[in-house]
Amino acid sequence: MKRPGRTITLSKGGRAFVPDPLPPKLEWSHGLLRSLSEADRLLGWLAGEGRRMKNPTLLMRPFLTREAVLSSRIEGTQATLGEILAADAGAGGGLGRGDLREVANYVACLNHGIARLGQTPLSTPLVLELHERLMDGVRGEDATPGEFRKVQNWIGPPGCRIEEASYVPPPPELVPELMASLEAFLQDDSLPPLVQIGLAHYQFEAIHPFMDGNGRMGRLLVILFLIERGVLPTPLLYLSAFFEATRDTYYRCLRRVDTEGDWEGWLSYFFTGIARQAEDALDRAESINDIIASWRHSVAGLKSKILPLVIDALAANPFTTATRLAQGLGVAFTTAQRAIDHLVELGILVPTSHARRDRVYCAKGLLDVLERPARLRGPQ
Repeated sequence: MKRPGRTITLSKGGRAFVPDPLPPKLEWSHGLLRSLSEADRLLGWLAGEGRRMKNPTLLMRPFLTREAVLSSRIEGTQATLGEILAADAGAGGGLGRGDLREVANYVACLNHGIARLGQTPLSTPLVLELHERLMDGVRGEDATPGEFRKVQNWIGPPGCRIEEASYVPPPPELVPELMASLEAFLQDDSLPPLVQIGLAHYQFEAIHPFMDGNGRMGRLLVILFLIERGVLPTPLLYLSAFFEATRDTYYRCLRRVDTEGDWEGWLSYFFTGIARQAEDALDRAESINDIIASWRHSVAGLKSKILPLVIDALAANPFTTATRLAQGLGVAFTTAQRAIDHLVELGILVPTSHARRDRVYCAKGLLDVLERPARLRGPQ
């Protein structure tokens, strides 16, 4: 197999890899076609379920937050999904810790990207705009947020020299040209969408255009591309859980493209990730919908117009307080507290703190579904 690029010697030592423009010439084995077909089938099923949901945005927020937690965990943060959701509900003093801020930035960045897709295509200016938001006020914010890197970087163990690196991306002066080529490829619709974004994800990681935040940006691009192309109606599918669960395989497949031109190995891995995450999202969405339906049935006989609205709010975030509900629903604090008390009696909510003022409550059934470990496996 031919390497999809060239290696150049750097003036200050070390050798950098410069990837060829996309697309490469692909050899479609029966195994690769099967993995693409399975990914397409399951993703189409997930898209159909998303379109049939009465209010898919209710599920979008907790799924998005879960993705942000897992994506940031790959980069070394320690925040849990429960901590993020509780902080978003006003518990624990807000997003004060650095890793909580990183997750919050990821959520805000993706929301902003989805909103901007209605005004601009997935392009270099949008990538730079999103990177600036992603890195605002977090680790790496001194590494030129919103700008391509201007110095050489490399990947390897902490403190290693460039000669010891496991991968050295292109020199900085080539990054704008390489990203312009990647932008042109993303805006060409001649390939099946999953093939196109699988190739583009590899290319983005190979270019490694930023000093920090490359991994998170590469994962964001997958979601935004699938939404832009209409493959998914809302962001219900995310790959971070699969990449995290199969981290060694992920990096090995990327590097085998660099060193051996093994596009089949990479795409098979990527399509398998799409299929497994689509299955996982369908399973979680079905569980959440069943729980919400049972809760709505439980409150249907009660003389309260607010309880169904509270359940909708819990679908977006299983943590809440009376103050949060009162503000969000435009009702009096006492009305919100009475609704919470009803849901506590029904076993839907449980208090998570003993504070007398603005006690925090959690819909544990929903949180358990969101925090349930994914049953994932890599390509066989």
